[in-house]
Amino acid sequence: MRILIAEDDRVSRVLLDACLRKWGHEVQPVGDGTAALELLLRDDAPRLAIVDWMMPGIDGVEVCRRVRACPSDRPLYLILLTARAAREDIAHALGAGADDYVTKPFDPVELRARIGVGVRLVQLQQELAARVRDLEKALAHVDELHGVLPICSYCRRIRNEADSWGRLEEYVSAHFSARFSHGVCPECRKAVVEPQMEEYRRTRR
Repeated sequence: MRILIAEDDRVSRVLLDACLRKWGHEVQPVGDGTAALELLLRDDAPRLAIVDWMMPGIDGVEVCRRVRACPSDRPLYLILLTARAAREDIAHALGAGADDYVTKPFDPVELRARIGVGVRLVQLQQELAARVRDLEKALAHVDELHGVLPICSYCRRIRNEADSWGRLEEYVSAHFSARFSHGVCPECRKAVVEPQMEEYRRTRR
């Protein structure tokens, strides 16, 4: 997965870069919050970002806040990198839009595990979004019957949009992909078919 690293300290940035590449990720490093925000707001933004809290210009918390303020249907997982470990600081970061946090100096084992969680969540969100798009496409091909349908009280034909009368089967087939398979319900069989068959047998004697 392509991962953004926003870290103003060069040594930390290089170390993060090396770890992520070793774990098989594509890395896009930047040195400040302004560059990070610009990249994260693009349509082709990385789906996961590790953002340092303390950076010149726009800090990591503000990057999270501004990114979340921009509506988007693209999944984005934000991990805040911080030396602050107080409960109120963590709550502040999560409230600003961070999905997770890693304290400095980071433990590579912990970082890898937290990145793994982010990757799984992003992939699940992408799969869900793809299924929603497929469902919307399927629904777009279904014409819906709506409003009042004029139907003849005697012959049961329906008046269509062209103001002509046709059989119910023809109307429904034109508006749905379903086909009709004709049969006889039990009530009609007893009330109509069986008397007709009995009448036919009597006339054949």
